[in-house]
Amino acid sequence: MKSFGKIMAVAALALSVGAVSASADSCSGHNHDTGTALGAAGGAAIGGLASHSIVGAVVGGVAGGFAGNAISRSNDCRHRAVRHSYLDRDGHRHYYYR
Repeated sequence: MKSFGKIMAVAALALSVGAVSASADSCSGHNHDTGTALGAAGGAAIGGLASHSIVGAVVGGVAGGFAGNAISRSNDCRHRAVRHSYLDRDGHRHYYYR
């Protein structure tokens, strides 16, 4: 149980280190703190439990933070609505978002 406490402490440290890279992007202007935090926490837990060491938790937390941030950015930019329009046969312009 002592090693689990150490792993959780290192996971919190890795979470704070991994969250530094969660800045706003140019695609939507949103920040991606939640994706970075979830990725860092999951990576630290998996890395710590897989390697049974503090170093594994730190490496997993940092890698998970970067991965979570990248996934969050990718999902956010793909779901941006783009305005399209078309003219009907009477010459009226109609707008829709896709």
